[in-house]
Amino acid sequence: MSSINKKKKFISINIAILTISDSRNFKDDISGNLLEERIINFGHKVFKRQIITDDIPLIKKIILNWSSNKLIDAIITTGGTGLTGRDSTPEAINEIAEKTIDGFGELFRQISFSKIGTSTIQSRALGALLKGTYVFALPGSKSACKDAWDHILKFQLDNRYQPCNFIEIMPRLQEL
Repeated sequence: MSSINKKKKFISINIAILTISDSRNFKDDISGNLLEERIINFGHKVFKRQIITDDIPLIKKIILNWSSNKLIDAIITTGGTGLTGRDSTPEAINEIAEKTIDGFGELFRQISFSKIGTSTIQSRALGALLKGTYVFALPGSKSACKDAWDHILKFQLDNRYQPCNFIEIMPRLQEL
């Protein structure tokens, strides 16, 4: 059974949020706003936040730039994970990822299936590693971002979560 070890001191990390949308701005970016609120309320810091269009070179450029910043521990994107022509977040991330975290997408779709049934098959949510930085690509819907944070990320980005979590292995992500 998984649990939180309350004897351990919580470690706050820096997270960057990237909204990928051709139509959103900061006022109506409900998914980005939800993620920012949950990240801050949990005790982490939102180090950067930006909104860009669905454009593979631009997505790659921002994620590469942010993953090169040693002060950013994780990047969470929202949007661009669907099947339509402009949805290109997974392609951009897969082109630059050093490793994929296959279980993230699998678990996200399992959680989503319990809520939206087979419609979850259209989600291409994914997790990856790049230069020792975690990258998580979430769908653009508020509900999907809420599910990903509340059921996966808030636990895996908590060093107190047992039996294991993403934070405790961060120092070893770039081992040779």
